Amino acid sequence: MRYMKSNLAVEVKLRFDSMMHEKLKELARVKDLSLSKLVNDLLKITLQGETSGTLNEVMFSEKPAIIFETNGSRLYNNDFLRVDLSEYIGKVNLIVTSPPYNVAVEYDLHNDETSYEEYLKFTEAWLKKVYVLLADDGRLCLNIPLDKNKQGIKPVYADIVAIAKRVGLQYQSTIIWNEQNISRRTAWGSWMSASAPYVIAPVEMIAVFYKKSWKKLKDGKSTITKDEFIEWTNGVWSFSGESKKRVNHPAPFPVELPRRCIRLFSYEDDIVMDPFIGSGTTMIAALNENRRCIGVEISKAYIEIAIQRIKKECRPYLINPNTI
Repeated sequence: MRYMKSNLAVEVKLRFDSMMHEKLKELARVKDLSLSKLVNDLLKITLQGETSGTLNEVMFSEKPAIIFETNGSRLYNNDFLRVDLSEYIGKVNLIVTSPPYNVAVEYDLHNDETSYEEYLKFTEAWLKKVYVLLADDGRLCLNIPLDKNKQGIKPVYADIVAIAKRVGLQYQSTIIWNEQNISRRTAWGSWMSASAPYVIAPVEMIAVFYKKSWKKLKDGKSTITKDEFIEWTNGVWSFSGESKKRVNHPAPFPVELPRRCIRLFSYEDDIVMDPFIGSGTTMIAALNENRRCIGVEISKAYIEIAIQRIKKECRPYLINPNTI
């Protein structure tokens, strides 16, 4: 307990079962904390609802800026890595998101062309916060590329899955999204030669994780149909991507993607979150599927686009006329 001032420290002996002890040691290693510090922080969250100490220093340091609110759903104009979302700790039922891919997309504020090492550090930081916010039976549907060939070929999907597991998330499955867009093939390496050919798969991945329990711990109302369940539990989904021009965002995904995830993995009235909500796609799907949605977006310009889309694409009775 050397991290505490001596007049605040109380030394006690605790017994853990061997499996719990190993998990705590591993989590302490991942968070770069002493075991004592980790246990104290976890107890503060559990017993007092606090998020002080190391967990609070960055993850919950920025005052929330609610830009839009309707039917239990909110859009925050903040940096997800810093915004204080402590009221949702352990309450989020499903997170559906497509984070920046680090492929030099020209976003309004986010730098999408850092080194691969920095990109993975960024990924680990936001996944740690996701873990804290998820309910014990909460799920994460993470839309990421299979790989990338800018700045050298990198196994993005494999690396991010490894990071997610390292921060404590449990791996469940992977859905392959076939965008049906072969035209993206622009390089074959050594053309018509075995010298150095490139293989480019025109698909994206939706990696599915959960926090502690894959089985839902409480009963709820599912809204998926029989035909949808049969089709969507086959892990290859085929539907087109979204038009950048139509949405006015540099990297949108189609409403169909969060709609399927929401119907398949959540109950009606569950809390759905998107830490990088961009043009508001996840909130559109969530509201139309009778879920509450929390969206965070660092760009005010994209928030404004999201609000206009929500008002246009959501059923009118879902939008409170008193909201902005």
